Amino acid sequence: MDLVTKLKNKKMLITEIPKWGNYLRYNWELNFANNLSISEKNNIYLDAYLWHIFSWEKVNCIKGDQANNEFDKIKKKSCYIFYQHHNYAMIIENANKIKVADFIDEEDVYVVDSDFNWTYVKTHGEDFGPYFK
Repeated sequence: MDLVTKLKNKKMLITEIPKWGNYLRYNWELNFANNLSISEKNNIYLDAYLWHIFSWEKVNCIKGDQANNEFDKIKKKSCYIFYQHHNYAMIIENANKIKVADFIDEEDVYVVDSDFNWTYVKTHGEDFGPYFK
């Protein structure tokens, strides 16, 4: 079952925004990697994966099971979901029912609240992440 179907089955309001990926990645970087210089961003290959700010330990975050636990318990009103390598994205309203289990089949997916105050990232590999900031 795809992610949209999973979330719709939970009675969440979903607005698909198929061309917002670049915009959301840009804003994510502005909000979570703003303390890094251009040189630091280049050295950690931020252009390949935004989550490198966490795996290279340039930005403090919660990792692994702790990240999953924090994501599941945080109050979620409205958030964006987007991907590292696709422009497809979505806005989720009444998002409190979103849980880590919903992302089991997803890779390099970012969840961020609509004000970019927190983020949850599930990567493509078992050796990295998930991350919560």
